[in-house]
Amino acid sequence: MLDGNFRKSVDVFMAPVGRWLVRMGFSADVLTSSGLVFACVTAWTIAEGYFYVAIVLLTLTGFHDLLDGAVAKASHRASQRGSFFDSVVDRLSDGILMGGVAFYLIARHHGELVLLPFAILTMTFMISYERSKAESLGLEAKGGLMERAERMVLLGAAMLWAPMFIPGLWVIFALTTMTAAGRFWRVWQIAARPTPTQAPSVRHLQASRIRRGLSRTSRH
Repeated sequence: MLDGNFRKSVDVFMAPVGRWLVRMGFSADVLTSSGLVFACVTAWTIAEGYFYVAIVLLTLTGFHDLLDGAVAKASHRASQRGSFFDSVVDRLSDGILMGGVAFYLIARHHGELVLLPFAILTMTFMISYERSKAESLGLEAKGGLMERAERMVLLGAAMLWAPMFIPGLWVIFALTTMTAAGRFWRVWQIAARPTPTQAPSVRHLQASRIRRGLSRTSRH
C-alpha cells in the first residue's frame, strides 16, 4: 500500500542521503547486514518488554531498508545478487522480530496466544512467496493492505501502549491474511487470462508440467 507514489517520493528524498553514504564508503550489502543486526536487537528489546526502546530500534531497522536501496542506486551497483541478499535478509528479519514477540508472550501470557506471531509469520511468508512465484511466471503481484512497511509501522504503533499490543497483533494478522488472500485472488485471475503472445515453447512446457501433475495425482 505504501508502494507507488509514496515510495517514489521517499526514493527521491533518500537519493542525496544514498550518495552521501557512498562517499563515506558504505555499500548496500553493509547496510543490509547492519539492518539484520538492528532487527536482532529490536527482537530482544521486544522480548524483554522494552517497548519504547524497541520502537526506536524498529524505526532504525526500517531506515536500513530505505538506505540500502538508495546506496545501491547511488553507487550504480544494483545487482541480482544484492536484490537476492536483501530479500533473504528481509525474511530473516521478519522471523526474528516475530520470535521476539513470541518470547514476550511466553513470558507474560499463557495458553495458545504464543501461536499468534507464528500465524502472522506464516501469512507474511505467503505474501512474499506469492509475489516471487508470480514474478517467476511473468505476472505482477504487488500491493495490498499489509506489506512489510505497513507491518513494521503497525507493530511499532502496537507497542506505544502495552494494553494495545495484543489487539494490535490481531489487527496485523487479520490485515496480513487479507493481503495474502487478495494477492492470491489477483494472481489467480490474471493467470486465467489467455496469453496469445506467449511463446509456443513456454506453453508446451506448462502443458507438460500439468500432465506430470495429473499423473502424480492419479498415482496417489
